[in-house]
Amino acid sequence: MAPADGVTLAAASRVWFRLGLVSFGGPAGQIALLHREVVEDQRWLSERRFLHALNYCMVLPGPEATQLVTYLGFLMHGVMGGLVAGGLFLLPALGLLIGLATVYALWGTLPLLASVFWALKPAVLAIVLQAAWRLGRRTLHHPFLALLALGSFLGLTVVGMAYPLVVVLAALAGWLAGRWRPRWVVLPDPPAPGLAEAPISPVEAAPALHDDATATPPHARASGASLAAVMLLWGLAFGVPLAGLSLIGGWNGLLAVMARFFTQVALVCFGGAYAVLPYVAQAAVEQFGWLSAAQMVDGLALGETTPGPLIMVVAFVGFMGGWSSGLFAPASPWLGAVAATLVVVWFTFLPSFGFILAGAPLVEASRGDLRLDAPLTAITAAVVGVIASLAVLFAGPVLWPEGTLQPAGLGLALAALALLLRGGWGVTGLIALAAVLGMARALVRGG
Repeated sequence: MAPADGVTLAAASRVWFRLGLVSFGGPAGQIALLHREVVEDQRWLSERRFLHALNYCMVLPGPEATQLVTYLGFLMHGVMGGLVAGGLFLLPALGLLIGLATVYALWGTLPLLASVFWALKPAVLAIVLQAAWRLGRRTLHHPFLALLALGSFLGLTVVGMAYPLVVVLAALAGWLAGRWRPRWVVLPDPPAPGLAEAPISPVEAAPALHDDATATPPHARASGASLAAVMLLWGLAFGVPLAGLSLIGGWNGLLAVMARFFTQVALVCFGGAYAVLPYVAQAAVEQFGWLSAAQMVDGLALGETTPGPLIMVVAFVGFMGGWSSGLFAPASPWLGAVAATLVVVWFTFLPSFGFILAGAPLVEASRGDLRLDAPLTAITAAVVGVIASLAVLFAGPVLWPEGTLQPAGLGLALAALALLLRGGWGVTGLIALAAVLGMARALVRGG
């Protein structure tokens, strides 16, 4: 296909929104979808430039696919293009989760929904276990990295360490290993996530709009003035809403606390959503009491059924926190829940937009530097243990909901794990099957 010369922001926006509607399959599936659209079909970027952008996004905290869309939008249309691309990519998932959370809050105890979640929860547990297994196989190539994974698991489940501390300690260990034993932490270059199953040959077509030899567009070139402008915009986007929320409800009010907490979540979200969800779940359930552990599992199940990044499950946490706190009650508890959701989503994703808009012009300086690669490799290894700790957290409400082992739940979890690991099933198909089984159970029981 010929290059998309003169692609307007409106035309690109339609593509970003359409991708947001169908972005199932986790980060690997989303990145593969983006690759096919912008490299193969639209010919907006060459293969090399796409992977160059992806490499930068993968070293940042936050959802890689959302950051990659933001990067691509910025490369094509500047700051406004990045904001529009990332926002439209997230919008479908946000709208769906608000709708599903509303249904859950109002009718979550109905027999039909209860049966659906009865089957979804073991499937979610299996998905978490598979994530730990797959990441471990790719990452733990040296005993040092395996020890980091074990240490992070024990630190979270036995010692009770905070997730940010685990990240900091892992990064420090990786930095030291990079200085003294670099072979321990140097990983072979992997293929682009989601592209390993079907290696891409060089595209024999007309040059892409942003080809290998194409000069960086003026709006995407590094300059002190543009960096200062982005940093000012980023600071205002954080400080003004936080100040407003604090004035309305107080510094320790629900919305201000959510804003600060989910900003912290965004800054330590290395390794994907599964890595940071234990931290979110522990704080939301045990520290703040925004929802129960069982509701947290239900929220993750809802997150798995919607497009977009899995970290969008924080929208469900925000909704339930606003709902249970009675924000804006008795006038409109639903509006209070939606307000909390929007606050959570804004402060969770704001850092990702800032990292891209501020750092994209400086991307070349971030590649191939062992001082950066070694700590990130160590953090990725620790993430394996973190994900395993998430499985332990979820196993309680799934397998022992009332203090006794539920054989049916265990059987469903094992069957789901077998389908994922041996049957080659994807997450979407597994979730759909679990939902069908849950509905069938409700019909058999007369629910």
